Amino acid sequence: MNTRSLRADVLLFITAAIWGFAFVAQRVGMDHVGPLTFNGVRFTLGAISLVPLIRVMERQRSVATTPVATPTPTPALIKGGIILGGALFLGSTFQQLGLAAPLLESFGVAPTTAGKAGFITGLYVVFVPLMGLMIGQRAGLGSWMGCGLAVIGMYLLSVTGDMTVDFGDILVLVSAVFWAVHVLMIGKLSPGMDGVDAVKLSSVQFATCAVLSMVGALATEEITLAGLSGAAIPILYGGLMSVGVAYTLQVVAQRNANAAHAAIILSLESVFAAIGGFLMLGEILTVRALIGCGLMLVGMLVSQLKP
Repeated sequence: MNTRSLRADVLLFITAAIWGFAFVAQRVGMDHVGPLTFNGVRFTLGAISLVPLIRVMERQRSVATTPVATPTPTPALIKGGIILGGALFLGSTFQQLGLAAPLLESFGVAPTTAGKAGFITGLYVVFVPLMGLMIGQRAGLGSWMGCGLAVIGMYLLSVTGDMTVDFGDILVLVSAVFWAVHVLMIGKLSPGMDGVDAVKLSSVQFATCAVLSMVGALATEEITLAGLSGAAIPILYGGLMSVGVAYTLQVVAQRNANAAHAAIILSLESVFAAIGGFLMLGEILTVRALIGCGLMLVGMLVSQLKP
């Protein structure tokens, strides 16, 4: 392994850790603000945090003697960002609702945990090739094997002995479907873009998600200064670290990393979510749940190693 590849792997590993621990921040933030408020503020911070990166990358592109791609026209970039932002809004909203303990408990249903949410969300890795069948993409043996392992793992993780499932788990599973849709849409919209336009696209989609979330929050939630103050650290982590820093690290790292190889390392975010839930929130997974998590992780890896 050369130095560039090793550095890329280290950066991707750090990215997975940041994303994994973000599930803890999202869970804690729900004790102070509503899910839409949390997403609205954190995606606003995320969109703003990418502005310095865009400026640096534009400066580098302007002095490059051989641009790697023709810049994407602004209207097309904005339109694509808005479309992606809608999918991002649905995925992040269902995920956040699944973690919203005070809200769900007020309706008499149970939320998911940070650790379980990490693994359930990771199922989008398996959903992507299967959903690709609807747009003419073939799913290989690895995808079907990964799907089977993930389904068994999901059953062990979320279905209890009396055949009940926490409502929060169902909401996060729905979010994984939208994350898969989001990935497929990126695959349709981003080909031909250079690095600068890719980051601009992300900034537009984050801004779109922020606007949709804040509109929903103003219509359905009570936003207070005390609540925002109490959730300040989780929001800052979710916005600046999970979106701004981690996304930047991913962009830098994937210059020198194979896409499938990168996806395998990034899937470790589910493991870090479980570790974070255990260390910071006292969440404990049963032996049955741990076996389920293991099968889900293996399913994710198989779907990438043998696509």
